Amino acid sequence: MSALQRVAPRRVKSQLRVTELLAAARQVFSDQGFHRATTAQIAEAAGVSEATVFTYFPGKRELCIQVIKDWYDEISLKLEREVPRLQGVHAKLSHVVRQHLLTLLADGSGMCALVLGEGRTSAPELAEVITDCKRRYTAPLMDCLAQAMADGEVRQDMPLRLMRDLVYGSMEHVLWDSITSHKRPPIDDTAEQLTSLIWSALMPRDASLDAMARFRDEVVAALKQLDSQRAPKKRARK
Repeated sequence: MSALQRVAPRRVKSQLRVTELLAAARQVFSDQGFHRATTAQIAEAAGVSEATVFTYFPGKRELCIQVIKDWYDEISLKLEREVPRLQGVHAKLSHVVRQHLLTLLADGSGMCALVLGEGRTSAPELAEVITDCKRRYTAPLMDCLAQAMADGEVRQDMPLRLMRDLVYGSMEHVLWDSITSHKRPPIDDTAEQLTSLIWSALMPRDASLDAMARFRDEVVAALKQLDSQRAPKKRARK
């Protein structure tokens, strides 16, 4: 057996071990959070010694960083595939809102708490990693909104950064409330309501005024019809 043939199996085994450690670490970090989690717990979950963890990762922080990167890679790739296939900015917004809530509440609430918490309170290097990951994750929708702004489909008097804060900030409040109360809201209803609120704020001002004018005209027409139905009919003269 050549030296190259001996190295290849070792490399495959090493990659498999890293995959197992990252899977165990994701579960432990999701359950315990960064500060309560220990490398001993991760080693136990992976079925290896704690020394093995340090063979592949310098420490807990580096392991957590890789876990967060891998998780964001998964959910970002999904949006990068799906969002461009949808037609219309409203459809894309609706999909992103629903997928965001579905992923972070139904599929990964532990990771949601980890990312939201560590993004605010952790060491600068971890917060910086999360910020970079969020930039990629939000890009599919932000690219769509940038084009919609150029085309006049959404407001042009609001900076893109505020649009991003409007969309993801409103969802973050829902997520935090769910995490702290340990109650999961109905995802479909919540996504629909959030999309409606966000869209009403993103609509061009002229479009909003036109919608209000149409609503006013519809109300006036309905009232007139109601009045005509209520008016007593004149009796015919004998």
